[in-house]
Amino acid sequence: MTGNSGRMFREILETVLIALILAFLVRTFVVESFLVDGRSMNTTLVHHERVFVNKLAYRIGSPQRGDIIVFRYPKDPSRDFIKRVIAVPGDEIEIRNGGTLYINGERVEEPYVSSPDSRGYILTTIEEGEYFVMGDNRSNSEDSRFFGMVPIGNIKGKAIMVYWPLDQLRVLTH
Repeated sequence: MTGNSGRMFREILETVLIALILAFLVRTFVVESFLVDGRSMNTTLVHHERVFVNKLAYRIGSPQRGDIIVFRYPKDPSRDFIKRVIAVPGDEIEIRNGGTLYINGERVEEPYVSSPDSRGYILTTIEEGEYFVMGDNRSNSEDSRFFGMVPIGNIKGKAIMVYWPLDQLRVLTH
C-alpha cells in the first residue's frame, strides 16, 4: 500500500506542477485577464468588468484602427490602460469641429463614442511604431491627446472578450 500511495502522490504532484507551468505559460504568452478600472471606455466597457487580452495578436499582426488594446501607460509603465486604437502608423489624425475625428482628411463615424468631447487636436502624422488611442467616453478619457502616442513595445495585447460579470459575457468587435 505504501508503494501505491507514494506513486499516487508523485503522480498528483507531477500533474499539479504541469498544470501550474502550463497556466504560467498561457498567462505570460497567450491570454491574460484585465480589470477595467475607470469609465473612459463607457459604454463599450464599464468599470469593474473583466476582459481577456490576446497577447499573441500583435506578434503575428499589427494593431488596427478600432482594436481595443491594453498597454503600459507611457508616463508610468507600471500602470496598464485600456483604450481604442484610433490611428496607426502613417495616418494623419485631426480632431476639429466640436470633436469630429478626421483620419487622412476623411471624417470618421464613431458609433461607439458614448460622450463626445469638443476639444480639438492639431493635424498630426503617426510615426512608425506608434499608435494614437482614445477612450470611447471622450469627455472622461486620459488618452493620446494628453500623453502622446503609444509605442508598439508598450502594447500588451488586444482585448477580445468580456467574461465578468457573467451576465455581460460577450466578444469584443469593432
